[in-house]
Amino acid sequence: MAYQILVVEDDKTLSEMIQFNLQRQGYDVLLAGDGRDGVKLARERKPDLIILDVMLPGIDGFEVCRILRKELSVPILMLTARTEEIDKIVGLEMGADDYITKPFSIRELMARVKANLRRTELIREDFASESSSSAITTPNKSLILNFGNLTIDQNRREIFLNEQTLRLKPKEFELLLFLARHQGIAVSRSLLLERVWGWSYDGNSRTVDVHVRWLREKIEPDPNEPHRIVTIRGIGYRFDG
Repeated sequence: MAYQILVVEDDKTLSEMIQFNLQRQGYDVLLAGDGRDGVKLARERKPDLIILDVMLPGIDGFEVCRILRKELSVPILMLTARTEEIDKIVGLEMGADDYITKPFSIRELMARVKANLRRTELIREDFASESSSSAITTPNKSLILNFGNLTIDQNRREIFLNEQTLRLKPKEFELLLFLARHQGIAVSRSLLLERVWGWSYDGNSRTVDVHVRWLREKIEPDPNEPHRIVTIRGIGYRFDG
């Protein structure tokens, strides 16, 4: 079956151009012209990926992203005409997976769509493989990682700190899980961008650093003196458990 992509964009010319090029790549495309219709269609059709403009009539893209991120775990790629870094950070804080600044080339947009869908597929394959392996060796046991008072339940995609459920954004969970699976190993920012976000490294590691900061605020006793996620100068980060 073809991947289904929802495009939420009020510029009809742009949305139809995006639709045309996505359909040429074999994707099934849904269109919404404002934030409310975008939320409604996403809830009804549960697409595989959402392309979401920031500047929308009614409900803006940031609010749409915030609403949908609570309900869906699909990749959200935000389109913004504003180049300020704060707008991109706000989008990530709302739960966006990726962003692209207008004007953009269709080739770049298609590459971002493909990378986000591929990343999601790799995560599913990885999870299915580990679940299958676990079912053979320990049929009644979940894939659970324990690090003192921190527990990661891979099957249920849940985090517990001091036996209390910890609310993480999808990217925060995937970042923490990747680091935890490589406990004690220094992992570069470029590898994290590739495996967690599906991006090619372009010299900008801000996205990784921001998500690490958010994780530290949630799982470290003192985020200013982290002992679980340690910075390795000149490389990236290491999870010490």
